[in-house]
Amino acid sequence: MSTAQHGNGAVRETPDRYGAFPRLTPEQLQNLTAHGERRRTTEGEVLYREGEPFREFLAILSGTVEILQDHGDREERTMALHGPGRFLGELGMLEGQAAFDTAVVREAGEILAVPVERQRTLIGRDPVLGDLILRACLGRRYLLIGLGAGFRILGSCYSQDTRRLREFAARNRLPHRWLDLERDKEAEALLRRFSVRPDETPVVLWKGDRVLRNPSNAELARLIGLPAPTAKDAQCDVVVVGAGPAGLAAAVYGASDGLTTISVDAVATGGQAGTSSRIENYLGFPSGISGGELIERAVLQAHKFGARLMVPAQVNRLTPQDDAYVVTFTDGSHVRAGAVVLASGVRYRRLEVPGIERLEGISVYYAATVHEASLCEADPVAVVGGGNSAGQAALFLAQHASGVHLLVRGGDLNADMSRYLVDQVERHPKIEVLLHTEVRDVSGKDKLESLSVEDNTGGERRPLRAAALFVFIGARPRTEWLRGALALDEKGFVLTGADARAAADATRWDALGRAPLLLETSLPGVFAAGDVRSGSVKRVASATGEGAMAIRLVHEHRENAGNLVRDRTTGPERPQPEADRSPPRR
Repeated sequence: MSTAQHGNGAVRETPDRYGAFPRLTPEQLQNLTAHGERRRTTEGEVLYREGEPFREFLAILSGTVEILQDHGDREERTMALHGPGRFLGELGMLEGQAAFDTAVVREAGEILAVPVERQRTLIGRDPVLGDLILRACLGRRYLLIGLGAGFRILGSCYSQDTRRLREFAARNRLPHRWLDLERDKEAEALLRRFSVRPDETPVVLWKGDRVLRNPSNAELARLIGLPAPTAKDAQCDVVVVGAGPAGLAAAVYGASDGLTTISVDAVATGGQAGTSSRIENYLGFPSGISGGELIERAVLQAHKFGARLMVPAQVNRLTPQDDAYVVTFTDGSHVRAGAVVLASGVRYRRLEVPGIERLEGISVYYAATVHEASLCEADPVAVVGGGNSAGQAALFLAQHASGVHLLVRGGDLNADMSRYLVDQVERHPKIEVLLHTEVRDVSGKDKLESLSVEDNTGGERRPLRAAALFVFIGARPRTEWLRGALALDEKGFVLTGADARAAADATRWDALGRAPLLLETSLPGVFAAGDVRSGSVKRVASATGEGAMAIRLVHEHRENAGNLVRDRTTGPERPQPEADRSPPRR
């Protein structure tokens, strides 16, 4: 967020240049008054504090409020100043995370305070207010990320654990700043200040005084307030493995249909779509939508309907048990569910080039988000791949880099890329498309400096200057943990429907008196949706459609099997009226 501006000795309200600081109308404030309380403020009063959970949605009626980073620390800085009509908070307020900044009353006045849980309900009921608040909160989150606010990761660029923490933070869209022990003098000073030995790195610094020494992803999640798994041996109607578009769609539709639904993901909500800078062919968004915004909207929907999201939670086993399934996690805990939706997606393939491993996470990336783009400002970069992900990445990076080399192994950009993207890529003045081109070598001591690329038609090689390399060359499914549990195709994708029946034990289905449903695997009651499914269309819209369809098929399976699992934490099954016993149609 832009620093509050000074003029004639006074601090003026931060202008709303990016739509992140809208003003509520008098009518909206009046409507909110019925759900909260008016409260007088005093100069210097702290309304919420960095590192603590948001408890209230706060709108300013009079006076001013200053938003501070590192409040009370020697590095304290002003992020924004807000006046009457504006509201406080950012994305963490809507998703139950801790605050990444501190709000202090600069000029005494009056605020309107609405409990956060009540405000989340109001957002779901009022689409105009909900859209205004959501867009503002998303905008503030990305401004925080761009400014390097939030917690700090201190670690060497050569450390695998440093890369792990950075990836976790970036994939979960968490404001943070990385200080490289190899090059950043500030990092060295901070290690001395907090008495951290080099062998204890990487460390995470939070609120200026909290130090986590080489934390696990789960420990970092708990620090920030992400919904990491806490309860063991839970029971539910449906467990969704994976929280990309397909998984989130299944969570939304499952919970909205009244099923107790748990959605888990090993790294972050969003999957590959969450790393996309802009999706322009998704129905209903003619001007496009960023993957991050699409996913955050889906997460809020899932919360709204009561789905439970757990991140990070890595699954390592699926076991049939009576008429249900036990999903076991790497920490030994497990969930018992009447049905399972597999939506674990895919991971991008690594580029097989000698010496590239040492540069991965430093200047070789498999995603192109705001975080990665901020690390290569004003430098030339290269993108490898000829599909939509590569095209979207090239267009996004062209906004930041001095130039983008798009390296395509084939001879036709139209072969795997949508026509609308091809047109934009070919017209962009900062993008150079190199067909029949493959990377053969990388150069650079501490970070990437150049590539050696080869024309695969004639064998001619030449150097290509690039400060970063972004790789999008296809993907492989996240199904290692499913081998031996159900039928997979030769590439590891999950077989469903007729393909699953052909590969399954016929007696299993004879006993049920039916064949596998369209998205059902070789295990009755276990469904696959999205990219992880064999034969799926690798598009966001297709994935969300399959996630929703999977829940419809869960209802059909339950009609025959009747295997509803009661959740001890939520009480007995909620009976449906007789007229509504049939599966809902969407």
